[in-house]
Amino acid sequence: MEPLLPKERSARLSELTCEVLKASGRLTGQIHSPHVLKRVADLVREMNCYYSNLIEGHKTTPRDIERAMQRNFSHDATQRDNQQLSLAHIAVERLMEERLAGEPVDVCAPDFIRWLHQEFYTRLPEPLHWAKTTSGKAYLIKAGHLRDFMVDVGRHTPPHFDALPAFLARFHAFYGDRQMLETHRLVAVAAAHHRLAWIHPFGDGNGRVLRLHSHALLIRHRLDGHGLWTLSRGLARSRQRYYECLEAADRPRRNDLDGRGNLSDAALADFCVFFLETMLDQILFMSGLLDLPALRTRVERYFQFQALHLRRHREALMRVVRTLVDEGEIPRARVQAITGKAATVCAEIIKLGLVEGLLDTPSPKGPLHAAFPAKVHEFYFPQLFLDLPVEQPAGGAA
Repeated sequence: MEPLLPKERSARLSELTCEVLKASGRLTGQIHSPHVLKRVADLVREMNCYYSNLIEGHKTTPRDIERAMQRNFSHDATQRDNQQLSLAHIAVERLMEERLAGEPVDVCAPDFIRWLHQEFYTRLPEPLHWAKTTSGKAYLIKAGHLRDFMVDVGRHTPPHFDALPAFLARFHAFYGDRQMLETHRLVAVAAAHHRLAWIHPFGDGNGRVLRLHSHALLIRHRLDGHGLWTLSRGLARSRQRYYECLEAADRPRRNDLDGRGNLSDAALADFCVFFLETMLDQILFMSGLLDLPALRTRVERYFQFQALHLRRHREALMRVVRTLVDEGEIPRARVQAITGKAATVCAEIIKLGLVEGLLDTPSPKGPLHAAFPAKVHEFYFPQLFLDLPVEQPAGGAA
């Protein structure tokens, strides 16, 4: 699977590396409230599983995901399965983030890659532990176990299963090298995404592990913007090009000018350009959504055009919610200063906001926090969840 980094690094890769680093730093500095930061990161995690499902050919809606998190599952078997997949993805992503924050994890080690697969599949019901070959034959997916059979992924035949430990060891030795230059690390995240897809270590679930692993690398290199953006949205929006770039980078070296490894150096460079362009696009997109003056305006529009059923206290509740979007947390007594209403009326406003899910609180007398239920997404964060057509995975993404 050599080269593991493009040898002829284009000027575009260097330019993109600088742009991504700058944009990521600006995004991180846009939110100062830890409560709003956590809420947005939780929302992005839901968005991540939504788009990851789409890439895998499964369609869920934000409200389906929200209901699943409340253990409210659909009666439709297919939709219920998709909700289970969403829950598992969110749980593993959260667990992974907590683990990376709490211990010095070697994210390129084979054990960690198997751990991602194991944690995902152990959270799924038994019927979802089965997959089918292209010929229609069912086989059991063993959580955390490397595949023990041959597969074809599009035009690519991944390595023989007996060779998987050796390929993963090489992957670990190169991409896990702590001596790698800072200027190479971002390109290495992109290259590692393809090379892990090329290895195709598991019988199924490789695409999800790929995206979780790339997220882990970004966290390790402190490029995830504290969870404020997601790669999966960009890959889902450009899925056809994603598949094409993955497939192109599977191909062998074209000629003597195409590197010195077994695989095409130029195609790997093209994939890395696509990957970094996708990262930059998503970081800039989230920066626009989280611009506070624009976000305040969108909150106001929600109350003006969508919350028409709130006949009483709509204007006052809007002021409270707008303040929470700015500050993240306020004491209950502050509602009186924000609205200018009597204490008894303020209690009604708070109760209305809690019932509507537009704010929440850790206890009956605790402070108020910002909340972003599914029903406000299209107003507060337009185009966050795009209704893209479902396509079956292709190339190395399966």
